Amino acid sequence: MPSISRDVLSDQVEEHLLQAILDGRYPPGSRIVETRVARDLGVSQAPVREALRDLEALGVVEITSFRGASVRRPDKTELLEAYGVRAELEVLAARLALSRISDEALHELQVLIDEMRMSAATGDRHAEALVDVRFHARLVAATGNGTLERVWRYLLPVARTYITLAAPGVDAVAAADLHRPILDALQMRDPELAAASIRRHFQAAGAAFEATFTQGFSMAATGAAASGGSAIDRVPGPGPAMEPMTDLIAVDNPGP
Repeated sequence: MPSISRDVLSDQVEEHLLQAILDGRYPPGSRIVETRVARDLGVSQAPVREALRDLEALGVVEITSFRGASVRRPDKTELLEAYGVRAELEVLAARLALSRISDEALHELQVLIDEMRMSAATGDRHAEALVDVRFHARLVAATGNGTLERVWRYLLPVARTYITLAAPGVDAVAAADLHRPILDALQMRDPELAAASIRRHFQAAGAAFEATFTQGFSMAATGAAASGGSAIDRVPGPGPAMEPMTDLIAVDNPGP
């Protein structure tokens, strides 16, 4: 029985750390110090160590002999590959959701698009980024498929670009508008149109990301700026539910 309790505690610590990584409190390259996490959560180091090993197996964290645990910084190729996988997961989500999605859920998606546009209009690009991922999370949740939702969620640390809507040259309004064709297809209950719209969405996002990704643009610095300042070696306290950064970069009218 004690071993089961420890496993459950490790899962809870893993969930906490994953949320902290996804919402930008631990940006790429930042260290996760076992002793600090254990102290902040009121647990021993053992479940923290187990949680970090699990996150390492997921490709979210890397553990080295001298530095300890730190958040992985995926390279350009890995991120672009993740776009394709993420797109197909959401295509599957749309197909599964169409048979059961409610008018209320469709209304929620519309509200989220409106929120993205309002954030873009006021220049709050970080807020837009957070709403962006809520849109996609709501679509996946509408499937009622827990397995798909878990796979989608665990892909987020790799699938997100780590370059937010604060990147130079981003058209924030265009980023919001890229979601409109997806919602239109869902409202029409057209699975093929929904699949095509989602693929176009991620193709545009991937193309824009590839255009803006340069070695001179520091992903870690951008992540820290989006989360309110330097986050290297920061230890997040208990925070809100997972609100990862945006999956989408839009530059100079990339198209729907």
